[in-house]
Amino acid sequence: MELNKLVCDAGILGAGGAGFPTHVKINCKAEFVLANGAECEPLLRVDQQVMQYFAADVVRGIRAVKEFTGAKRAVICLKEHYHAAVAALQEVLKDADDVELHLLQGYYPAGDEQQIVYEVTGRVVPTGGLPLDVGAVVCNVSTLTNIAAALDGKKVTEKYVTVGGAVKNPVTLRVPVGISLQELMDAAGGPTCDCKYIIGGPCMGRVVDTLDIPVTKTTGGLLAIPKDHPLLERKSPKLNLQLIMSVCCQCSMCTQMCPRNALGLNVQPHKAMRSLASGGDLLGEFNGIFSCCNCGLCTYYACNFGLKPSQVMQTLKSAIASKGVRPRKEVYGPVDGGLENKKVPVERLIARLGIAEYDVLAPMAEKPLTTSCVRIALRMGVGAPSVPVVAVGDKVRKNQLVADIAEKKLGVKMHASISGVVTDITADYIEIRKAAK
Repeated sequence: MELNKLVCDAGILGAGGAGFPTHVKINCKAEFVLANGAECEPLLRVDQQVMQYFAADVVRGIRAVKEFTGAKRAVICLKEHYHAAVAALQEVLKDADDVELHLLQGYYPAGDEQQIVYEVTGRVVPTGGLPLDVGAVVCNVSTLTNIAAALDGKKVTEKYVTVGGAVKNPVTLRVPVGISLQELMDAAGGPTCDCKYIIGGPCMGRVVDTLDIPVTKTTGGLLAIPKDHPLLERKSPKLNLQLIMSVCCQCSMCTQMCPRNALGLNVQPHKAMRSLASGGDLLGEFNGIFSCCNCGLCTYYACNFGLKPSQVMQTLKSAIASKGVRPRKEVYGPVDGGLENKKVPVERLIARLGIAEYDVLAPMAEKPLTTSCVRIALRMGVGAPSVPVVAVGDKVRKNQLVADIAEKKLGVKMHASISGVVTDITADYIEIRKAAK
């Protein structure tokens, strides 16, 4: 069976980002296959530990994608200070020349796929485009380990998740897809104070009040953040328009520090801020707003007044898209000659966020976490929801298909992550419980 069909049957989607179905992504011809192991967000530890403990699987996965796409180069990209991961990969590749390592500096957002594509290929992904537009396919390292497992007939039923922040025992866990976030928090000893929670990383993750939420195939982190921590206010979607209009002095530091703008993609948050004083429309050429990746660097690092340019950018991007405007594929201008000087060291970002006390090891747990109940979400990434192929009362076994791709839609297959009985099916999930003994 061809690799893309194996990947489709295994239910693999992008494990480190928006969750694009991998069987669609790799069904192409490419010049470069890039493994993203840079772990963009601070505090998360999944990617580096996956590379450390499963280096051979990462290499096996990228080799499979390289062969299938006909790529000339396969490159694993990770930060140079991931010493254990670098050593493990070097050991696997010591007698090979078909897979390269590319060591990135410890800057934010090094894990942004457009940064990685530019660093390796020297090419810029256009606004509204994909890495394939410049000949590249980018896969997260966990995605590649899932591809290696698919070669052995295995399905995606587990996920590695870092639990950190204000918890008693920061840890990286191997968990069944669909387990509740509350069980992950309990496994880390629980929060040390009254907290809210971030699913994902401190910059691009989303804030939630409840942990009655299932783990998906894209969940990479769960952080407990004290309720009085200033980071939570900075992440609030609420915008004080009067404050913005009175305080923003158009210093343009947000634009000067924007990683995507430095690639020549014309992402200018200061103009988005200015637009609020001119009726809410972006001034001048606005196509570049579609290249904003919401990394939050403008909000969390660049703005000296504590404003939220990234929130304004997302608000205006949504408003423009709602009017039917679509991005025009282009690279607006040349790469900034001072790009190297604009790379923000991760440790400086951590200090600015006020989370240095949480920047600690989160070692891999020796045993996988188990549960008696999972809720398999029917939508875990880009595309249409999966369609249940089981009914309430059905007995299912781990790895069994429980939801298929909707006909003629972009999507991914879902499999049972535990053996048990289907106890509920909603528009959002399939619930499976272990049978009582």
